[in-house]
Amino acid sequence: MTADPRLIIPLDLPTVDEARAMVERLGDSVSFYKIGLELLATGGMGLAGELKAQGKQVFLDWKLHDIGATVERSARVLAGAGCDLLTVHAEPQVMRSAVLARGASDLKILAVTVLTSLTDADLAEMGYAFGARDLVERRIRQAIDCGVDGVVSSPHEAALAREIAGPDFLVVTPGVRSDWSAKNDQARAATPADALRAGASHLVCGRPITAATDPREAALKVIAEMAGV
Repeated sequence: MTADPRLIIPLDLPTVDEARAMVERLGDSVSFYKIGLELLATGGMGLAGELKAQGKQVFLDWKLHDIGATVERSARVLAGAGCDLLTVHAEPQVMRSAVLARGASDLKILAVTVLTSLTDADLAEMGYAFGARDLVERRIRQAIDCGVDGVVSSPHEAALAREIAGPDFLVVTPGVRSDWSAKNDQARAATPADALRAGASHLVCGRPITAATDPREAALKVIAEMAGV
């Protein structure tokens, strides 16, 4: 069984050396990696370059969120890194600035709608008038208007994103948990097959694989669940 390019493994590890070791353990079972804030603060951009040199795809999970001018400058630098995906928060000014900055590069911009760890009660506590589903729908429509390439949404909103945006829009879903794995802090999780059937184009699956005794075996189990969907 070979790597499925729809499966993205987050390298949420304390050090670049530990991340390199995880990539080595996963071997040819994984072709797409996400580098998030923890590693980006400790040499993650260098690791991104190494992974690209190995023929891997790389998702930079910066979740940029600042005034438009700052986002534009930052996204322009990141577009020059040659990676594949970059996240920004799904606010119109932020999204428009990132789309402008990536220019003619191949970098795809993803808008983060609502974090998969958040419930309706969490959003109410934060001051939002919308529940998770309504806020996701609003942000998907704004993302399309701003020209971004896709969104990050929980598996439970993947069908909504696909229905609104059509077949070519990227729908990247964290919070993917097989029946045999713990849910951890994912409040809106789904199995790999269910997430794909709902409309996800890519799945982010971390701890069930990276915390496993044999990460490569765990990755292959997830890939088997994705097969045929």
